Amino acid sequence: MGKGTVILAFSGGLDTSICVPLLKEQYGYDTVITVAVDVGQPEKDIRMATEKGNLIADKHYTIDIKERFVTEQIIPSIKANGSYEGYPMGTALARPLIAEEIVKIAKAEGATTVAHGCTGKGNDQLRFDFVFRKAGLTIIAPMREMNLTREWEMDYAEKHGVPISVAKDKPYSVDENCWSRSIEGGKLEDPAFHPPEEIYGWTVSPMEAPDEPRNLVIGFEKGVPVSLDGERLGGYALIRKLNEIAGACGVGRNDMIEDRILGLKAREIYEHPAATVLLKAHADLEHLVLTRQELAFKSIVDDKWSELGYMGLIEEPLFKALTAFVDTTQERVSGTVDLVLYKGCVTVVGRSAPQAIYSNDLVSFESTTIDQNDAGGFSAYYGFQARLVAQLKK
Repeated sequence: MGKGTVILAFSGGLDTSICVPLLKEQYGYDTVITVAVDVGQPEKDIRMATEKGNLIADKHYTIDIKERFVTEQIIPSIKANGSYEGYPMGTALARPLIAEEIVKIAKAEGATTVAHGCTGKGNDQLRFDFVFRKAGLTIIAPMREMNLTREWEMDYAEKHGVPISVAKDKPYSVDENCWSRSIEGGKLEDPAFHPPEEIYGWTVSPMEAPDEPRNLVIGFEKGVPVSLDGERLGGYALIRKLNEIAGACGVGRNDMIEDRILGLKAREIYEHPAATVLLKAHADLEHLVLTRQELAFKSIVDDKWSELGYMGLIEEPLFKALTAFVDTTQERVSGTVDLVLYKGCVTVVGRSAPQAIYSNDLVSFESTTIDQNDAGGFSAYYGFQARLVAQLKK
């Protein structure tokens, strides 16, 4: 007697592809329903996942949440200058929304069990499991539970006639959404190994980028990017266009040693052209309109927001409270930022904002609006206690 139906989070990659026969052979399920969630992957990847799901599973769903991903996760991340250990988060922000869509399908199909292809060494297992457990679902994770290796998986796929897009000489694991592209696995697991150009898909090598710089103007309204070079665009369209422009200039590569949630250090390689440009522009604009105290406290909030976002804890009450604070600070973050992209570098060359708290008249050396003698009294007490301590030492 079979176990009924299981819903599988499905990308069409190696791990999730072999999960379909594994869930039947090793776990005894009668029906495997695959669900691919579109968060801005290349159209060919979504098409491949859909075709493969229809081929190897008993039933398949493809769900498009690109706009929702941008609105609910990427835009708040821009407002919070979202980055973890120096890189813009992409996979982390997408996983909870993907998991929520899996839950919806499970309810619609009357299933009480869900599965994913995450290993027991990475972060995604936690991001998925948190959402699934909150929904009261039983979780199966074959890669984690069977302690599988990618070489074993490739052999298993071959024996079962499961089509896969990786080979033993290039066993890279790639995850994409419209905000970032991550590459890991194979020889890349050696921190000393120099990554070959073939692993990159969104960016050209900075050494091969055009010799002419590319000028850009990003427009913001309340912390949200709304225009590119004066053209108003929706969030998803703006990100896609900026990925192409910045990627062609070699902007947005990151090769790093990352601290995973479990405590393991891992070599991770990312591409995030649009994210690199937008986060730099947004942070610069904030310095024009926010006070020193706002900036100082917001940097603490941004760091904690990013940490919770990285962990996939977007339902954590603190995360929601931090988001509310960030939204409040963004009321005045409107204006434009001028940038130059050149061979992998992004440079801010100008900025303007209607509510800037910068005054050319007050700060100019040529202005007499402020009586400079007033600063003398302030200066007399500046560092007062430190001077007293120095005198005592003498």
